[in-house]
Amino acid sequence: MNDVELYRKAREAMKNAYAPYSKFQVGAALLTVTGEVFTGVNVENATYGATICAERTACVKAVSEGYREFQAIAIVSCEGESSPCGICRQFLYEFSPDMEVITGSDEDHLEKYTLRELLPKGFKL
Repeated sequence: MNDVELYRKAREAMKNAYAPYSKFQVGAALLTVTGEVFTGVNVENATYGATICAERTACVKAVSEGYREFQAIAIVSCEGESSPCGICRQFLYEFSPDMEVITGSDEDHLEKYTLRELLPKGFKL
C-alpha cells in the first residue's frame, strides 16, 4: 500500500469521528508490517479526559487483533494536516519507533516523518 492509498483510508475513516465538542474530526489508518490496515477516529467524551485520539483507536484495534509491529500511519483531520499528540507519539513508540507518520493538507501534498523524528527521546520500559 502506498502513502496516498493509506492517506485516503484515513480520510474515509474520518467521516466516522465523534467530535461533538471540538468539531475537530480526525481519521487514522495504521499499516502493519504484514500489510493489514486498521483505521481509527477520534472519539470525544463529555469528560474530555476520556477522549481517545484516532491514532490510538487504530492502534488498539490492531493490538486487539494480535498485531504489534507497524510500518506506517496516515493521519487526516477536517482541517487537513494533523500531527499526533504527545500521548499518541509515545503510545505508538511502544510498538514501532521507526514507523512512518504520513500527513498533509491533501493527498497531493503529503509529508512523511519517522516516529522517532517526532519523538526523539521516546522510551520503553
